[in-house]
Amino acid sequence: MENYLSQLNEAQLAPTLQKDGPMIVIAGAGSGKTRVLTYRIAYLMSQGVDAFNILALTFTNKAAREMKGRIADIVGDSEAKNLWMGTFHSVFAKILRFEGHHLGFPSNFTIYDTQDSQKLLGSIIKEMNLDKDIYKTKQIYSRISSYKNSLITVKAYFKNPELIEADAMARRPRMGDIYAAYVDRCFKAGAMDFDDLLLRTNELLTRFPNVLAQYQNKFRYILVDEYQDTNHSQYLIVRALADRFQNICVVGDDAQSIYAFRGANINNILNFQKDYDDVKLYRLEQNYRSTKNIVGAANSVIEHNKTKLDKVVWTANEEGEKVKVNRSLTDGDEGRYVASTIWETKMNQHLHNSDFAVLYRTNAQSRAIEDALRKRDIPYRIYGGLSFYQRKEIKDVTAYLRLILNPSDEEALKRIINYPARGIGQTTVDKLVVAANNYGKTIFEVLQQLENIDISLNNGTKNKLKDFVTLIESYQVMNQNANAFDLAEHVTKSSGLIREFNKDGTPEGITRLENVEELLNGIKDFVEGQIEIADANGSLAEFLEDVALATDLDADKGDPNHVALMTIHLAKGLEFSHVFIVGLEEDLFPSGMSMNTRSELEEERRLFYVALTRAEKQAYLTYTLSRYRWGKLIDAEPSRFIEEIDDQFVDIITPLKEQNFNPMLDASIFGDIEPNKIRFAKPKTATIKRKDKNSKLENFVISTPKKMKPLAKSEDNTNLFDHKLTVGNIVRHQRFGKGEVLKIEGKGGDAKAEIKFEVGGSKKLLLRFAKLQILR
Repeated sequence: MENYLSQLNEAQLAPTLQKDGPMIVIAGAGSGKTRVLTYRIAYLMSQGVDAFNILALTFTNKAAREMKGRIADIVGDSEAKNLWMGTFHSVFAKILRFEGHHLGFPSNFTIYDTQDSQKLLGSIIKEMNLDKDIYKTKQIYSRISSYKNSLITVKAYFKNPELIEADAMARRPRMGDIYAAYVDRCFKAGAMDFDDLLLRTNELLTRFPNVLAQYQNKFRYILVDEYQDTNHSQYLIVRALADRFQNICVVGDDAQSIYAFRGANINNILNFQKDYDDVKLYRLEQNYRSTKNIVGAANSVIEHNKTKLDKVVWTANEEGEKVKVNRSLTDGDEGRYVASTIWETKMNQHLHNSDFAVLYRTNAQSRAIEDALRKRDIPYRIYGGLSFYQRKEIKDVTAYLRLILNPSDEEALKRIINYPARGIGQTTVDKLVVAANNYGKTIFEVLQQLENIDISLNNGTKNKLKDFVTLIESYQVMNQNANAFDLAEHVTKSSGLIREFNKDGTPEGITRLENVEELLNGIKDFVEGQIEIADANGSLAEFLEDVALATDLDADKGDPNHVALMTIHLAKGLEFSHVFIVGLEEDLFPSGMSMNTRSELEEERRLFYVALTRAEKQAYLTYTLSRYRWGKLIDAEPSRFIEEIDDQFVDIITPLKEQNFNPMLDASIFGDIEPNKIRFAKPKTATIKRKDKNSKLENFVISTPKKMKPLAKSEDNTNLFDHKLTVGNIVRHQRFGKGEVLKIEGKGGDAKAEIKFEVGGSKKLLLRFAKLQILR
């Protein structure tokens, strides 16, 4: 038996060695399911199964990369490269690149992100003269997305009187017309949105049986990770592909099904055994990640769900600390509790920032946590905020690159036709859009045929448009031979983008320039990485596909030593030594919008289970007595999930004392206060009781702060800056980068230095505030 198989326990080994037939692996949190999937693929290859005949579907690019890396360690790089492994969207995008011509799409179709789709919908709503307050772009986009994931095409929509009536009742009778126009414009632009990658794959496999047979024959062994998170569209594709050989292995955990809001259907995993004959069922129940107390706490909560598969998760790990529950007065106090606990634990146990994660139900909760971490000077990173690739300057550069590859891309063209400014106004663009619709052409085709098209433009404007076409066509010629980096570098310089960003000497302008530089670094890195991949050449097409399917969690953000802040949905599949789950209050977690039915409440409970099982050593649960929501301070009540944890696994800790600070003034300057002069005295303690008399959270005591000693008077630091800096020094500034000291003026706290920075020119900085690092 191969050496790698000896690393598996008995429960993990059985599904790894099961070669043929349908099988389901119910894998509890931290039970090693990724290892089973990885080693099963390696085992199949060792048994003579060709890598080209194996399809492995994951939910993140990160998971796919890690698995591929582990497989490469076992079977070798060259064989691992031949695997079809990746996210649903990336694998189906690859199939559509090869087969999209059957549906009338070019192989270089653009993948629209949410922002592109919403901009296009905004244009359609405007062109139809509809009320944008009723036809809100985000709501329309969300509705179209749900149609596509439920396989409701435009044709199916107009055949469904219930849908039409529902939209009419919502005062949106033109919903179907918008949907039809959106699909038509995407098709004309040679573009698909994320939902199309699934919908169009279903269309391809349904309308073209020969294509289905080709891929059924190709993918003789199919493995699906996180099967509980598949939606109806994904389920049908997997079912169709696996139908011929039925060598399908799905892995998942019903207790971690948390994406119903995105269309995920828990019934896909609950009913798997009904879909295939003679299904082999395996259970992975040993948790290798967490302590006994964390596993016990998570089990006692999920036990309250009625819809679940039978399994008993257990661990042989140490007992560990109990789950700590902390009550704070406000969300500000909650943030300070989290920050101070991270600080103290880090110091006492010699841990890194990256050992800690703060998880919350909604993004809005991060503000109070961020404020507290900043004040403690603890580095952190928010996941799921504005992605690097969503920043305006990055979208501007990638719009040029997209148009080079696909000149039909309407949204990319409209974004850059007058950026940097070249005298082409919005009125001109509107005329081009109308002409394109009238002639049934793309806007770029109209631009190429201006002389033959009836459009009221003066000669000056026509010349500017012709210059723009020439510019893009010159890039297209270069793209035939250049790699993505050489082309992108040329585009940013020759288009005037770099010059445009250089004009803006503000810190924001410099940041934009740095972001473009970082994009070019990323493209260079991508091109060099593609050298190692079979059948890859580092082309622009490959790079744009990689960007279109990237997520915030996939990106490499440099120094990894930071506290991670993210919503619980984003934390799925991750693990941290110490985890804080904040905001455990009724109407927040569980969410007030997810308590209308039992199934919604059970999903919220599964979400809490996921959060709790991210912790390896220690879990902290926090809630507040009042919290600012929509600008108002409201009373809060502890979440039912805290009550549902068995008492033996929980440690209700005394809340922190009210936060103190060291006064910077000597109190004696205000004179003495005589006791008999005090008119209003603050009570020593206050006891706050919860309504439920049997609650484990009853009778917390809030202590008043003890008197603090004032700080010692600060010494005179007049000459602090006088001797450190000299003319000619090369320094680095946190924001402006590297520069040379040209002049120093003034003394002490008024000392200033004139510094010429490599980017952004000369600036005068007040030295007592400037954080300068002297390089030489």
